[in-house]
Amino acid sequence: MGFIEAIILGIIQGITEFLPISSTAHLTIAGKLLGLIDNAHPERWTAFIAVIQLGTLLAVFVYFFRDVFEICVSFTQENLISRKRYRQQSLQSRIGWFVIAGSVPVGVIGLAFRHVIEGHLTKSMAVISAMMLAMALFLGLAEITGRFTKDLRRISIVDSILIGCAQALAVIPGASRSGSTIAGGIFLGMTRESAARFSFLLSMPAVFASGLLEFKESMKYLDSHNLVILIVATAAAAISGYAAIAFLLRYLRTHTTYIFVFYRIVLGLAMIIGIKYLDLF
Repeated sequence: MGFIEAIILGIIQGITEFLPISSTAHLTIAGKLLGLIDNAHPERWTAFIAVIQLGTLLAVFVYFFRDVFEICVSFTQENLISRKRYRQQSLQSRIGWFVIAGSVPVGVIGLAFRHVIEGHLTKSMAVISAMMLAMALFLGLAEITGRFTKDLRRISIVDSILIGCAQALAVIPGASRSGSTIAGGIFLGMTRESAARFSFLLSMPAVFASGLLEFKESMKYLDSHNLVILIVATAAAAISGYAAIAFLLRYLRTHTTYIFVFYRIVLGLAMIIGIKYLDLF
């Protein structure tokens, strides 16, 4: 992989990690078309994707720096120092609990099915195209049934766990972490912008854990050149990811998610045609 390919993949990762259209799907399509995926060692591609996600983690951290700082300070102060009861805690402290509770499902499922996630099945374009369509239906149904009345002040621990269960769907390639969590939030009555905001905050522990774990695993494949390539891709992901967060939050204040539903349907069907008739993948 060269620097141009690394920049392209980093930009794709940053944009598609936060838009509900599946970063894994787009990176795998790009990797297949560019001939970068080693079918004999699919775990290397999994490691690459997971590590450059650390760039998108940086984007979330920078964009939500004030929120993250206030959540950490309030959570520490109110739980470890003053030891307030949950119902007496501030919104920022409770959001800390929401993120912790919502991170449990993906952590459990990710560890339990790690070897499946890293294997050939999750690089299957048939699986990815099927999940592109399935998540389009899931997101579309959320739009139809959503009440759009809740913000972060009105959600509960149970809501955060259910959204975390939706996030766990993202271990299946093509599902989309942001797509599944935003849809889950909308199903529970959240506004689109609040669902997206919580989706981004909820992504931080999972992306951090998987990125560090896969970075450790990827060390055996890295020489000095590949390490520089990885840094370039991660930096590109951070910059494009920041722009994607800003765009999506602004967009969802006044628009539905139907454009992403239609996009997923079109791309999913195009992938099926490419697989079945054009032998593209």
